[in-house]
Amino acid sequence: MKRRTTAVISGVVVGAMLLGGTVLAARAMSVPGRSVSVGSPQYGTTMGGYGSTGMMATATPGAMMSNNNLGGMWSNCYPSGMMGGATQGTAQGKTLTLTQAQQRVQQYIAQYGTTTLAIDEVMEFQNNFYAIVKDKPTGHGAFEVLVNKVTGAVFPEYGPAMMWNTQYGMVRGMMGYQQSTGPMTITPTQATQIAARWLQQHQAGATTETPDQFPGYYTMHILKNGKVTGMLSVNGFTGQVWYHTWHGAFIQMKDLHA
Repeated sequence: MKRRTTAVISGVVVGAMLLGGTVLAARAMSVPGRSVSVGSPQYGTTMGGYGSTGMMATATPGAMMSNNNLGGMWSNCYPSGMMGGATQGTAQGKTLTLTQAQQRVQQYIAQYGTTTLAIDEVMEFQNNFYAIVKDKPTGHGAFEVLVNKVTGAVFPEYGPAMMWNTQYGMVRGMMGYQQSTGPMTITPTQATQIAARWLQQHQAGATTETPDQFPGYYTMHILKNGKVTGMLSVNGFTGQVWYHTWHGAFIQMKDLHA
């Protein structure tokens, strides 16, 4: 690979980490069978490895990927490299319906050329649509995507879906980046405990629903007074928490039970 190409890809990866959101890891806490860190904000999975101290994540999600010319950079990880339209902020103008967003995601996964992937749920937020794509043979999530509410562009979700997904993640096999492999060492129960303790510190009174399992991590809906208020993910190897800062207010959802 030419040096110029390597530099471009490196810039994209760094941009993805900056727009990903907030990973929270600092104050150690006990989880059955292991010790994990949860607490102060830091950048996502830095190239230094999980758990390394980092800086506070203040980048605006999407600020470094607001143009529609990045699609080709993602072709090794996602069909057609669909990163076009990955802008953030409150949707402007006429927006898609939840059903139309579902149709866009269906078209997206059809490009994988397999019948083992199916949409499990679609959610509408203030800034975007979100969908879980499930692997039917395992019954677990395969990956998560976002849909631009105005253009209908489908692209990998920021944060954990890019950086922690050991099967479909963006950094898989790139630039010597070392991802954990094999079965996750943190169970769904432990991930729920980790999320609960993080919420006690940062969103008192909030709870989570049953975790959705993905290759390398878990994602959970955050609830307060019985209503969805957001989402967070827990790394299945390190216990790091990544709060999803890019959605905005929750509006509605459709559970498809893939």
